[in-house]
Amino acid sequence: MLNDTSRRELLKRTGILAMGALTFPNSLRVPRIALAPKDAPTRGDILVCIFLRGAADGLNLVVPHGDKNYYAARSTLALAQPKANNDQTAIDLDGFFGLHPDLRPLKEIFDARQLAIVHAVGSPDPTHSHFDAMDYMERGTPGDKGIPTGWIGRHLQMLASENKSPFRAVGMGNLVQQSLRGPVTATALQSIADFHLQGDARKMQQIQTALASLYEGDGFIETTGQQTLQAMNDLAKITSANYAPANGAKYADSPFGKALLNIAQLIKSGIGVEVACADLGGWDTHVQQGSADGQMARLIEELAKTLAAFHADLRDEMKRITLVAMTEFGRRVQENSNRGTDHGHGSAMFVMGGGIKGGKVYGEWPGLGKDNLYGPGDLAITTDFRDVLGEIVQKRLANSDLAQVFPGYKTFKFKGLANEQTARLEPRYTIELPFNIRIPVPA
Repeated sequence: MLNDTSRRELLKRTGILAMGALTFPNSLRVPRIALAPKDAPTRGDILVCIFLRGAADGLNLVVPHGDKNYYAARSTLALAQPKANNDQTAIDLDGFFGLHPDLRPLKEIFDARQLAIVHAVGSPDPTHSHFDAMDYMERGTPGDKGIPTGWIGRHLQMLASENKSPFRAVGMGNLVQQSLRGPVTATALQSIADFHLQGDARKMQQIQTALASLYEGDGFIETTGQQTLQAMNDLAKITSANYAPANGAKYADSPFGKALLNIAQLIKSGIGVEVACADLGGWDTHVQQGSADGQMARLIEELAKTLAAFHADLRDEMKRITLVAMTEFGRRVQENSNRGTDHGHGSAMFVMGGGIKGGKVYGEWPGLGKDNLYGPGDLAITTDFRDVLGEIVQKRLANSDLAQVFPGYKTFKFKGLANEQTARLEPRYTIELPFNIRIPVPA
């Protein structure tokens, strides 16, 4: 068996080390890993989690056009009240709330009752720091960074599963999202095409041969190398260039659009995906935010086009998929002097899927009057984000142990936005292992 020095030299010669194909954690910790009994597959939905990074303005995503204080606070940014045959006004949902006009592609899904919206939702932690707020939400522990794992990672840990696929949990991007971190292997994937080197058969064969020779055996490092090789072999069977989205679906031509297209392709391939995460950044609109047009409108158009394409592409599979989109916090109610909005508190969440009771805006509206605002002038939070995620985890992902997924939170208040699975699995026992394994991929 080769030692670490000879491994490094051979990796340099084959180019694997230079391209970052094999990386290992700099420090070790002791997580828990779930053991599953034989023949006990997970029966929950496939979860797709979208994080709108930068603090999306929920008040212009889902417009409270029935609240006169919205218009008083936003003389240039407010979306006009709904008006028939006018694509620059809010799209009415229920007589009080309306969608931003660039969210029009989602209206059909809302009307089909496969899209639900939760307003005045967020984290109870008062921070206006993007980094801290995102970190707390991904860990699922507002105000507490003592637990190193993410809420999705803990969910996967608790469920019995015979799924050994390296793609059980996938994070689209350079790094695995914090929400996925935990003892269950997660794979960071920029794109299917990049993973197998844009179809370069010679380079792929070189890397696969090197991995096979370097990582024979059953030790920890050998097993990790074998998992990487298996991941490469699995993805080599999926050719991105030949993938044609179904039902005329057209994803946005952007990194986010390509990420959702790749997730759809992985789901359809039957490669074992249970959870996938993707990000859409750029929502920090302090300056020139825009209303029906502008900086934020372009992001909204990208979001809507991609989510609508994903829903159309996976129309036949949506009964077993739940997608949730969230942001770290919302924006200030009053627009600022730069025709933008500053960091706020409450925002909106979107939940889409065949098991969702859509066609409704959920949550208690706190009002935008001066006496109803939170802190320096923010939308108050009346729904904790964990209430929404907890309901999805329990009802759609077949995991009843919310105390482990969201430790320290004891007062779940479900909104009734999800149908319950007919068959559910209970958490299984666990053992402790000395490593946190992450399957690395080529950069």
